[in-house]
Amino acid sequence: MPADTQQILDAADKLGKLVIEHSILTRYLEASKALSEDSQATRLLGDMDREIQLLSQQEQAGQPPTMAQQQKLKMLQATLSSNLKIKNFTLVQYELTDLLRKISQAWQKPIADAQKSATPSKGGPSAPAAPASKLVY
Repeated sequence: MPADTQQILDAADKLGKLVIEHSILTRYLEASKALSEDSQATRLLGDMDREIQLLSQQEQAGQPPTMAQQQKLKMLQATLSSNLKIKNFTLVQYELTDLLRKISQAWQKPIADAQKSATPSKGGPSAPAAPASKLVY
């Protein structure tokens, strides 16, 4: 029996609830809260964002970064990487992103397999070409 839209949406809702129950989401929320409550970490991240925006604007204007800007960026990167709350948040964020990537691949695989099996073999009748885009989370 073919699935209807509501069944798919219900399954997606159930999947979302399962992700909420996963320990990585709890760790992500805790790390995010700890990071937002750390004024030094928040200031460092703001400084890094401002520096990146400035360099991006310069790049768009065709101006290379100065030696002083490169040094400042290296110093900010070193300071950020030594902050334990930023480091923890980054690691947990990576784990959550990896889980979401795996979930995305899991639901996309049957679709890709169905598309492959629907593609006619060489020498058979041709069908309209499928879009070249690939679904990605």
